[in-house]
Amino acid sequence: MDIEALKNVDIRNVSKENLVDVKDVKIDKSLSIEERKISFVKQIKNPYCYICNGFIVKSKFAEKGNTFEECFNDLINMGL
Repeated sequence: MDIEALKNVDIRNVSKENLVDVKDVKIDKSLSIEERKISFVKQIKNPYCYICNGFIVKSKFAEKGNTFEECFNDLINMGL
Protein backbone atom coordinates (compact mmCIF):
# COMPACT_ATOMS: atom_id res chain seq x y z
CA MET A 1 0.00 0.00 0.00
CA ASP A 2 1.42 3.40 -0.88
CA ILE A 3 1.81 6.26 1.58
CA GLU A 4 -1.20 8.21 0.25
CA ALA A 5 -3.44 5.18 0.68
CA LEU A 6 -2.16 4.72 4.24
CA LYS A 7 -2.72 8.40 4.96
CA ASN A 8 -6.27 8.33 3.59
CA VAL A 9 -7.59 5.34 5.54
CA ASP A 10 -11.09 6.17 6.81
CA ILE A 11 -11.34 5.15 10.48
CA ARG A 12 -15.10 4.85 10.14
CA ASN A 13 -14.61 1.95 7.73
CA VAL A 14 -11.37 0.34 8.91
CA SER A 15 -11.48 -3.04 10.63
CA LYS A 16 -9.97 -2.82 14.11
CA GLU A 17 -8.65 -6.36 13.69
CA ASN A 18 -6.48 -5.17 10.79
CA LEU A 19 -4.74 -2.50 12.85
CA VAL A 20 -1.67 -2.85 15.06
CA ASP A 21 -1.72 -1.85 18.71
CA VAL A 22 1.11 0.59 19.37
CA LYS A 23 1.82 -1.16 22.69
CA ASP A 24 2.95 -4.19 20.69
CA VAL A 25 5.59 -2.19 18.82
CA LYS A 26 9.06 -2.67 20.27
CA ILE A 27 11.86 -0.24 19.47
CA ASP A 28 15.41 -1.53 19.79
CA LYS A 29 17.43 1.49 20.93
CA SER A 30 20.66 -0.21 19.89
CA LEU A 31 19.64 0.25 16.24
CA SER A 32 20.48 3.35 14.25
CA ILE A 33 17.73 5.94 13.79
CA GLU A 34 17.18 4.77 10.22
CA GLU A 35 16.91 1.13 11.32
CA ARG A 36 14.46 2.13 14.10
CA LYS A 37 12.27 3.90 11.54
CA ILE A 38 12.23 0.87 9.28
CA SER A 39 11.47 -1.44 12.20
CA PHE A 40 8.65 0.81 13.45
CA VAL A 41 6.95 1.01 10.05
CA LYS A 42 7.27 -2.75 9.52
CA GLN A 43 5.69 -3.38 12.90
CA ILE A 44 2.93 -0.72 12.90
CA LYS A 45 2.11 -1.24 9.19
CA ASN A 46 0.30 2.12 8.98
CA PRO A 47 1.81 5.00 10.98
CA TYR A 48 -1.31 7.06 10.20
CA CYS A 49 -3.85 4.60 11.66
CA TYR A 50 -3.32 2.25 14.58
CA ILE A 51 -4.70 1.19 17.98
CA CYS A 52 -3.75 2.93 21.23
CA ASN A 53 -5.37 2.03 24.56
CA GLY A 54 -8.16 0.22 22.74
CA PHE A 55 -9.03 3.17 20.49
CA ILE A 56 -8.47 3.60 16.79
CA VAL A 57 -6.11 6.52 16.30
CA LYS A 58 -5.86 8.46 13.05
CA SER A 59 -2.80 10.71 12.82
CA LYS A 60 -3.03 13.83 10.76
CA PHE A 61 -0.53 16.64 10.60
CA ALA A 62 -1.20 20.32 10.19
CA GLU A 63 -0.18 22.13 7.04
CA LYS A 64 1.97 24.41 9.18
CA GLY A 65 4.07 23.04 12.00
CA ASN A 66 6.07 19.88 12.38
CA THR A 67 6.12 17.52 9.43
CA PHE A 68 5.19 13.86 9.71
CA GLU A 69 8.88 13.01 9.45
CA GLU A 70 9.77 15.32 12.36
CA CYS A 71 7.02 13.86 14.55
CA PHE A 72 7.99 10.35 13.50
CA ASN A 73 11.65 11.01 14.37
CA ASP A 74 10.59 12.29 17.79
CA LEU A 75 8.61 9.09 18.43
CA ILE A 76 11.49 6.88 17.39
CA ASN A 77 14.00 8.85 19.46
CA MET A 78 11.75 8.51 22.54
CA GLY A 79 11.49 4.77 21.96
CA LEU A 80 7.70 5.03 22.15
